[in-house]
Amino acid sequence: MSEVRAVGGPAAEGGAGAPGDERVVWVTGAGSGMGRASALAAARAGWRVALMGRREGRLEGVAGEIEAAGGAALVVPGDTAVTGDVEVARDRILRTWGRIDAVVAAAGLNAKRRAFADQTMAGFDEVVATNLGGTMRAIDAALPSLRERGGTVVVISSYSAWSFVPYSGVAYSASKTALGAMTRMLNAQEAGHGIRATHLCPGDVATEFLELRPSVPDEAARAVMLTPDDIGRTVQFVLDSPPHVRIDELVVSPLSQV
Repeated sequence: MSEVRAVGGPAAEGGAGAPGDERVVWVTGAGSGMGRASALAAARAGWRVALMGRREGRLEGVAGEIEAAGGAALVVPGDTAVTGDVEVARDRILRTWGRIDAVVAAAGLNAKRRAFADQTMAGFDEVVATNLGGTMRAIDAALPSLRERGGTVVVISSYSAWSFVPYSGVAYSASKTALGAMTRMLNAQEAGHGIRATHLCPGDVATEFLELRPSVPDEAARAVMLTPDDIGRTVQFVLDSPPHVRIDELVVSPLSQV
């Protein structure tokens, strides 16, 4: 794992800026798709953004985009399925910026072998370790800081967690559905600390994640799906909500989805 890279204007060095410049959001799965879009949206809104994901080159690219726009980014490569990676990322964020005000859990995984008839337990465990375990690890690691600041958590889940979707697969559907219960439990137990968590359930989104489907959608199908930027704007809506507002669950669907 490489050394952390902090980029950006005064906020990156702990200097003064607009009031929003002090806030820090930790985005997992930040190298592509909905995680990248959420990170860019947060940076545009004045947040400092810690970027976590398994592909360091992708994270560096997102950091470069944030830097070019005058924002502040921190690259903390790692796998949310690995407890040590999550703890190292958390510690580096706190050492650099001293706080975590929000977590956007966007890291996700699926497999092409999705049915009881052809899946393997190793494949099942890998999907669950990322989708459910990885989200829990990031929240658990950030919780002390979130408690100090009445923080916000956005769990990017799936439409299949809100309404049964047979083709989503056994492991994916089970892990994403469990995120709903985890989010509700977080709200029930941590509201006294001002923590607010949102279970965000997007419908079909045109990202590279579609390449993991047994039958990959063509360009015509992707053209009527949601875009990553649609989800980035939705995440930012949650982050921008006033402290007395909690958005428990949010479902966002393309017009074409039934």
